[in-house]
Amino acid sequence: MIDALIVGGGPAGLMAADVLSAAGHSVVIVDAMPTVGRKFLMAGKSGLNLTKAEAQPQFNAAYGGAETRLSPVLAAFGPEDVVAWAEGLGQDIFTGSTGRIFPKQIKASPLLRAWLARLADQGVTIHTRWRWAGWDGDVALFDTPDGVQRVSAKTTILAMGGASWKRLGSDGRWADHLADDVAPFQPANMGFTLAWSDHMTQHFGAAVKGSKLTAGNTHSRGEFIISSKGIEGGGVYMVSAAVRDGARLSLDLLPEMSVDAIAAKLDAPKGKQSTANLLRKSLKLDPVKRALLNELGRNLDVSLAEKIKALPFPALMPRPIDEAISTAGGVRFDALTDDLMLKSRDSVYCAGEMVDWEAPTGGYLITGCLATGRWAGLAAAHRLQTS
Repeated sequence: MIDALIVGGGPAGLMAADVLSAAGHSVVIVDAMPTVGRKFLMAGKSGLNLTKAEAQPQFNAAYGGAETRLSPVLAAFGPEDVVAWAEGLGQDIFTGSTGRIFPKQIKASPLLRAWLARLADQGVTIHTRWRWAGWDGDVALFDTPDGVQRVSAKTTILAMGGASWKRLGSDGRWADHLADDVAPFQPANMGFTLAWSDHMTQHFGAAVKGSKLTAGNTHSRGEFIISSKGIEGGGVYMVSAAVRDGARLSLDLLPEMSVDAIAAKLDAPKGKQSTANLLRKSLKLDPVKRALLNELGRNLDVSLAEKIKALPFPALMPRPIDEAISTAGGVRFDALTDDLMLKSRDSVYCAGEMVDWEAPTGGYLITGCLATGRWAGLAAAHRLQTS
């Protein structure tokens, strides 16, 4: 019998394995995919945003409804700890202008290679193409290319991800084996479907910059993308949970100017200038912003200045869950102890995105996975040492 079985080879599972193996315990990682860390590698394809440099209360608040439960976890392994961890794996780190923190090599692959080398040095065994199939009593079952495999372990950490990007391994199928403990999955950090009129076609792929999105009490100054499907990108992801949960989305094309200041520009003598030229020259609205003003504002019975400050989107539908960056839902906190152990199954812990928390992009997701993996790993190690 091994000391610790880790089901899932993403950041949460690898961190749990790191903690347990560093404490001298025998550890086996199993993953359903041909290689571990696939979603981690994809996250780093355009730059691996590990965490964000900001005050701990502000950082914790990004986790919304899960803030209370995750605050002690993040206090034990927050942004500064993530940086120290990455540097301990030989990665030089830099902080961008928005506070987002990246490895200088940008990609995830150098960090993952160094991490896997350390785990190998600590005696961790990895089995791939092993899909968890539940339990037979206290024995974990796995469907593998060589048939059903049975693994007995003193402690188990489940870290199988959420239900998005199934081609990378996060398909949520594990929920069938934990049905009584799981909240339904919902997309998070996702785009929204919008049926554009034909005149928007020329703007597909364009970035909307220097604007402000508002949904309920949530605001975003990040840029977003106009696509053939609707809207997507970091700026949208920041407000996506609020929109998903029913808040209407509005767009401020000139967040640095008041309605009165915009009206004054519009009311100034314009000679023979058309309204389009006035928007372009006096208000510096680029083509995509002017197109959005026409698309979203043409039927509004308010002044042009008011339209520019608060363009309402129609009711929006989230894009399919498999297109989402992450998911809400998963193992409920009320089904877990403070140590993230399942109340329904002794010595089995849950970590990472398979737990019911969500956060925007910007370093919060990876930090949350690393922190919960470490928390569960430390709890499991303590249980092994005291049992």
